[in-house]
Formats: sequence, C-alpha cells, structure tokens
Amino acid sequence: MKNLNKFSSYTLYITCLSGAVWLGSYITRLFVTYRLFQEKDFVLKDYVTPQNLDGIFSTLLPAFWVTLASYSVFFIFFILFLVTAKLSLKNNGWLFIITLIIFLTFPFEAYLMSIDYKVVGLLTSDAFNSAEVLNFIIERFKVFSSFPVIEIFCYFAVIYLIIFQPLTKKIITEKH
Repeated sequence: MKNLNKFSSYTLYITCLSGAVWLGSYITRLFVTYRLFQEKDFVLKDYVTPQNLDGIFSTLLPAFWVTLASYSVFFIFFILFLVTAKLSLKNNGWLFIITLIIFLTFPFEAYLMSIDYKVVGLLTSDAFNSAEVLNFIIERFKVFSSFPVIEIFCYFAVIYLIIFQPLTKKIITEKH
C-alpha cells in the first residue's frame, strides 16, 4: 500500500475513519439496547417503565443516526478504495479476506439498517409511539439474533488484517 495515489489514500482514510466510528456506535447502541431487556424473552427490566422509555429512545437517536450514516460512508468509500487503489486481491490476501467479510455481511447489515431507518423515522416524528419503536428493536434482535455479535468479531478481524497485512505475496522483479 506504499504506492497509493492521493485519492486512494484519502478514500482509505475516510473508509478507516467511518468504519471505526460505525463499529464504535454499533457496539454502544447494541450494548445499551441489550441492557433494556432481561436475559430471556425480551421482557423489559424493572427500571425500564413506559414513562422513561420515550427518554431512553430519544437519547439513543444519535447512535442510530451515526450508525446509519457511518456505515453508508464506510461501504461507499471502501468500494471507491478498491476501484482506485488498483491493489491486486490475488497478491494481497488480507485485502481479499476483508473484501469478502464486507461484501458477505453487507446484505444482512442492509436489512438491519432498514429496520434502523424505520426506528429513526419514528423517533424523528413529532409524536412517536414507544411501543412501536420497542417492537422494531425486538424485531431487529429476533431477525438475525446473534449476527450483530458475529459481525463485530468479523470487523475486529478486519482491523487485525489491516494492521498486520498477512498473506501478502512478495513480488520479485528480475533484473536482466
């Protein structure tokens, strides 16, 4: 990655930055929303009442926005980086694995983001129904149950691959 042009370097920087912001907001949002429920059957914990549910969801709205925006930027700029960097996936195994992870998780994340978009739409309306927002959050958990946790571990692997860049072929040029 030493021979990147300026545009590719910028796209790589924006990709890494938006990916880090997305991962952080995703983990935060999942942690907070999981903590609303008891261990089984999506029953709200005792301290979560209908009176404070509106405030909890209003507080989570920025996390939903940041997650939606940063993942979209991350995905678009990753594609731009792949196109402009002209790095061979054959010679850079680490980039091939990262590309597989991103493209294989994208359809699932896109579906989950469609649910998040509905939640954002409800939360930004003048009078939102907390029960409806709660149903969307529960639906999000039920649809792919443990996928978000698996996705987080996959993206931690992406960070590892970016740092250490294993499976890189050394290209030897012969001098005549």
